[in-house]
Amino acid sequence: MLSGAAARFAALPTTAKLLLILTAALLPIGIGLVLMANQGIGNANSILRKQARDQSRLAARGVESLIARNALALRVAANGRVSGGAEACDNIRRSLSVTPGVAQQFELEAPDGSPICEVGGVPETGSLPLVAPGDIALRLAPEVTAMTFRVGVSGGMATGSLSRDDLRAAATEAAKDIENLTITDGTTQLELLARPSALQEESRPAIHEWPIGSGRLRAVSSTRVPVITTGDRLVLLLPFLMWLVAAAITWFLVSRLLIRPLRRLQRAVVGYEPGNPDFVLPRKLGPATEIQELRDSFARAVARVEESEKDMGEALDGQRRLVREVHHRVKNNLQVVASLLNIHGRTAETAAARDAYASIGRRVGALSIVHRNHYAEMEENRGISLRPLFSELAAELRANAPEAARGLRIDLELESANTTQDVAVSTAFLITEIVEFAMLRTPADPVEISLRRTSELTARLTLNSPVLVPDDASDDREKAQFERIISGLAKQLRSTLDRKLGRYSVDLPVFPAR
Repeated sequence: MLSGAAARFAALPTTAKLLLILTAALLPIGIGLVLMANQGIGNANSILRKQARDQSRLAARGVESLIARNALALRVAANGRVSGGAEACDNIRRSLSVTPGVAQQFELEAPDGSPICEVGGVPETGSLPLVAPGDIALRLAPEVTAMTFRVGVSGGMATGSLSRDDLRAAATEAAKDIENLTITDGTTQLELLARPSALQEESRPAIHEWPIGSGRLRAVSSTRVPVITTGDRLVLLLPFLMWLVAAAITWFLVSRLLIRPLRRLQRAVVGYEPGNPDFVLPRKLGPATEIQELRDSFARAVARVEESEKDMGEALDGQRRLVREVHHRVKNNLQVVASLLNIHGRTAETAAARDAYASIGRRVGALSIVHRNHYAEMEENRGISLRPLFSELAAELRANAPEAARGLRIDLELESANTTQDVAVSTAFLITEIVEFAMLRTPADPVEISLRRTSELTARLTLNSPVLVPDDASDDREKAQFERIISGLAKQLRSTLDRKLGRYSVDLPVFPAR
C-alpha cells in the first residue's frame, strides 16, 4: 500500500506535489489554530455568561435583602405597639429612624385589616391579605411604582412600602453591571432597570430568574452576552487563508519560474535530431539562472555531439573510400592475373598447357567475381543473424560472469531472424545490460531470452528475470541508472519498451524471411 501511494505521489506533477506537501504541513497547523481560537472564544463567552448570571443573582439578593431588612425592622418596631393607638406610629417612627437603610413610611392595621395610623405615603393596602403574627405578605404596586409588604405582629399588622428607586438602588449597589431587572409576582410586574446595551448587534440576551421572599416574588434579569461575530469568524479563518495564499503563491512561482521553462527546454531537447540545422534551444527561460545554465550545458553538449557526428561522418566516408579503393585494387589485380593467364594460355605450345592455363584463369576470375559480390552484399546489408549472435553472447556472458554468478542459467528460445548492424548492436547491449544487472542482483535466478517473429518485418525480444520486478527502494541509484540505460537503448531501437512484472519486451526491425 505504501509503495503504491509512493509511486502515485512520484507520478504527480511538481506543482501538485508542492500543494500536497504544503497542505500536509500547514493545514493541520491551521486546523489546530482554528480549534484553539474557537475554544478560546467559547471559554471567554462562557465566563461572560457566568458573570452575567452572578450579577443577576447578586441583584436579586440585594433586592431581597432590602425587603427582608425593612420587614424585620418594621416587625421589631411594631411588635406589641399596635394597641397604643395613634401614638404607636410616632413610637415606631422614632424606632425606625435610628435603623439605617430602612424606609420611614408605614401603616398600622388592626387584626381585621382596618387602619390605625399611617406615617408617610403608603400605597393602597386593601389588596394585601391578612397575615398572622410572624408571617409576611408582598404586593407589587406598578401604578405607583412601589412594592408593599405586610408583616404580622402581636396585636395586629404593619404594612410598609419600598419605592422603585429604593429597590433599584439596592440592586445596582449589589450588582453594578446589571442592565435589566424586573420584579414580578406572576400577574403584575415592576420594572426596576432598563439600561440600553452597547452590544446589541454583537450579543444575545441572557435571561435569569431568581425567587424573592420565599418564592412569593421573582426577580427577572436580562443581560447581553457577546457572541462570535463576523470579525471573529474572519480571525478564525485566517489560518486557512494563510494556507490558501501560501499554496497559490508557491504554485504560481514554481509553475512560472521552474516548470514552464523546463518544459520548453524539454520539448526542445526531445525534438533534437543530430544533424538538424533548424535545432534551436529557447532563449527566454525565465529569471532562474540555474535553468539558463542548464540550457547552455545542453547547447554545449549538442555542439559536441554535432562535432562528433561530423568527425564520425568524415571518418566513415574516408573508411568507405579506403575500403572501396582496396576492393578496387584487389579486383583489378585479380583481373590482371586472369588476363596474364589468358595471354600465356594463348601462346602455349600444347593443348594440355592451354587447357591448364584456361582452367586456372576461370578460377581466378571466379574468385574476382566472388570478391566483387561479397562487397556488394556488404553494401546491401542483408543483415546479421540474431540467433547465433545471441547464443555466442550468452556463452560469453556466462564465461565472463563474476564468481558469485558462475552458476547463472541463461535459457534461450530463439527463432531465426536477420537485422541491421545498428539494431544488432543495440540489442546486444540491451541483453548485456539486463543479464549483467541480474548477475549482480539475483545471481541464483535464471534469465530467459526469447525471440519470436511477430510479422514479416518485426520480431519481439523478451527477457524474463525476477530482477525486473519493481522494488520499494525509490532512491536506488543503480536501479535508476539501469532504467535510464534501458530506456535509452529502447529509443535507439525506435521502439517502445514494454515493462511488465518480471518481463521486459521490445520489438526489433528484421529483414523478411528467405
